[in-house]
Amino acid sequence: FSCLFHDRTMSSPQIPAWVHFATGGAGGITGWMFVHPMDVVKTRMQVMGAAAKSTGTVSMLADIFKKEGVPGLYSGLSAAIMRQITYTTSRLGLYGVIRDRIAPPGKTPTMLDRVISGASAGGSAAMLCNPVEVCLVRMQSDGRLPVEERRNYKHIFDALFRIIKDEGVLTYWRGCAPTVARAMVVSVTQVGGYDQIKTWLLQSGFFQDNLYCHLSSSTAAGFIYSAASLPFDTTKTRMQTQKAVDGKLLYTGTAQTMKMIAKNEGVSSLWKGFLPYFGRCGGHTVAMFIFVEQYKNMVNNFYGVKAV
Repeated sequence: FSCLFHDRTMSSPQIPAWVHFATGGAGGITGWMFVHPMDVVKTRMQVMGAAAKSTGTVSMLADIFKKEGVPGLYSGLSAAIMRQITYTTSRLGLYGVIRDRIAPPGKTPTMLDRVISGASAGGSAAMLCNPVEVCLVRMQSDGRLPVEERRNYKHIFDALFRIIKDEGVLTYWRGCAPTVARAMVVSVTQVGGYDQIKTWLLQSGFFQDNLYCHLSSSTAAGFIYSAASLPFDTTKTRMQTQKAVDGKLLYTGTAQTMKMIAKNEGVSSLWKGFLPYFGRCGGHTVAMFIFVEQYKNMVNNFYGVKAV
């Protein structure tokens, strides 16, 4: 896994390709446990739309805790874990594999190599994992609906079964376009960004490959990723949580949804819930890469790989 976030000029580790996926998935799952409540808050604020203008992050957290308790803050956790197992594992694993295929052997990957790798890995993983994404946003937003309108999915597998039974298989890919677009932006800015920023910091001579470097790189990457991807996240959330009225959907496409939100609620609504989103995205980016680096060190030690 060390080839994911290290220059390949440092060493040529003989580590199995599956380790890219296993270590990335383990880091993603571990890091997610700390930020799931912020993701629930972000989703609730996005679904509320204009009504969320008078609702702050702290008050939303307090309201969820008061009405639903701790389980409410962790609603949809089974879907979120499944998302980490599928989506995060896929995009982190594919990033390393693709990057090492397109960059010349023995050379440090360029920024363009990382952009292409991030976009390809993120888009592919998101398309495959969109069914889990649909389940996740529905389970997280269910608590804000009137009791009689709630879907009350018991867990991720119940959601997957009932969606295909009640709405058809195509519903699994509702909001797929903005999800894929968001994933491409996320992987370029988060995974590729972390990789590139870490390289710059190490090359500056002021940093060593340690926790301080990992924390600095992941924090910067998390902020860029949050600002760039939130409009796509807001769009996919609206598309995936909507219910058909008289057989028709209000939101029908990525551009149409963005335009409608901006027109009816203001352009700033596309960045609705930025604070909890950054808490979720920035927090997960920091936690994920710190854990990934630790798992990577464990793997390197197991295989006897040392940076030179």
